[in-house]
Amino acid sequence: MIEGLRPYADMVETGVDWMPRFPAHWEIHRAKYAFREVDSRSVNGDEELLSVSHKTGVTPRSQKNVTMFMAESYDGHKTCQPGDIVVNTMWAWMAALGISQHVGIVSPAYGVYRQRRGDDFEPRYLDYLLRTEAYRGEYLRSSRGVTTSRLRLYPPNFLNIPFVQPPLEEQRLIVRFLDWHGGMTARLIRAQQGILKLVAERREAVTQEALNAPDTQHYRFGKVADKLFREVDRCAASDFVTVGLFNRGRGIFHKDALSGTDLGDSTFSWIEAGDLIFSGQFAWEGAVALAGERDAGCIASHRYHIVRGNPEIVDNTYLWCLFRSALGEMLLNEHSRGAAGRNRPLNANYLMKEVIPVPSLVQQSRLKEIVELEKQIAQRIADLVRTLQEFRTHLIADVVTGQIDVRALAATLPEASEAAPLGEPDDDAFDDDADTLEVEEAEA
Repeated sequence: MIEGLRPYADMVETGVDWMPRFPAHWEIHRAKYAFREVDSRSVNGDEELLSVSHKTGVTPRSQKNVTMFMAESYDGHKTCQPGDIVVNTMWAWMAALGISQHVGIVSPAYGVYRQRRGDDFEPRYLDYLLRTEAYRGEYLRSSRGVTTSRLRLYPPNFLNIPFVQPPLEEQRLIVRFLDWHGGMTARLIRAQQGILKLVAERREAVTQEALNAPDTQHYRFGKVADKLFREVDRCAASDFVTVGLFNRGRGIFHKDALSGTDLGDSTFSWIEAGDLIFSGQFAWEGAVALAGERDAGCIASHRYHIVRGNPEIVDNTYLWCLFRSALGEMLLNEHSRGAAGRNRPLNANYLMKEVIPVPSLVQQSRLKEIVELEKQIAQRIADLVRTLQEFRTHLIADVVTGQIDVRALAATLPEASEAAPLGEPDDDAFDDDADTLEVEEAEA
């Protein structure tokens, strides 16, 4: 159906460099003609606290895994209403903004903007429009500051940004089409993830079989595996790639390359393929990973724990399966203690003293085959999600700026409340070196 979409027949110049043409019957105005800044403050701070980020827009903070920047009191925070634009002033250049669907409160440093007449824009259309790459570039150009980390998008600059305005009924048709497309795309991804879930369940079942096998023996963890630290010489390379871990055993992510002088005060260890890596702060949430070939040559700070099993007794793939099992999760939880929210450091030395079950190498090899299959399927799904997200990003931009006409198709589609998210909604990426979640880097 999407292949049959065509551009609008009558296009005109917009007068805006970053969006040269749009449909002749659309309008474009500075934001200040349709919106005004509002600065209403909470009296007691009892309203729902909202979070504003570049990934999820405006959402209740209670739905997010955030432990940083929590204030003792929210008296004096700005209030917002459904349909208001809320802008994270400090991170607007990353498109950290969105349309609120809630009555709530936000940081006093944020910008809140409300429609003057209330009927110029469909809020969901605005949410799509203002989070496109073209608008992100405009926020960057309109922000003021010496360096990227100091950029701020102040109200006069935001209100001076051109807003594309199709007729209201057309905005609703655009939203209907994009919500439908998001739902169809999410269903495709969930179907693929269902296959991965079945393989994971099989791996868990085989792990339990191995743990309970008659020939399974028991050893202290430290007797069959070593905790390693291959110290990094900061002069050994021009650039170093450091790592973080996803939760629920979903692997390793790479951070931007840094020079040796930019690595900070931490000491670092080299990573080799096959290493079992525990997050020092979030192992209890399943932030445990098995390093692959693409991770070899990366480095991990001293906050991560690297373990290698004795190959004559235990394979690291089995150890990863063990620590993804109920028994392993219990051990990680037992040896992760702390009082700072979700930040509960793992005492690796105590963990190494635990007695663990070690099945025969034959049983371990069965698990290794399943884990390899699981990794292959996970990679295929990750590639699919990335491709679909890139396509959808471009599609949204083309539709909301009038480069593609979806009116006829949208009129045949059912109403949808909102687009389904692509991928999993809680893909937490833990960075032990940042004292916060990587996924919340656009929070303030």
